[in-house]
Amino acid sequence: MSSVNVRISAASYQILKSLSKGNGQSMQSVIDQAIEEMRRRKLLEEANAAFSALKTDEIAWQEEVEEREMWENTLLDGVEKE
Repeated sequence: MSSVNVRISAASYQILKSLSKGNGQSMQSVIDQAIEEMRRRKLLEEANAAFSALKTDEIAWQEEVEEREMWENTLLDGVEKE
């Protein structure tokens, strides 16, 4: 793993140091987790925005609903209800 220098503010450094100490993790681990959480949040925000946009397009939304219904029928094909 290569080393990269990144500058952060003194206030952020103190928060990072406190989080690291409080969680018993290295500062690098705390940063890695924060970046991953931010990446996931951004992915979900983008997915939600795309889904919202899809719902505003009546034709595209109807196609989506029809495709879901088709997949439901395909996935349940041969599966008996108990």
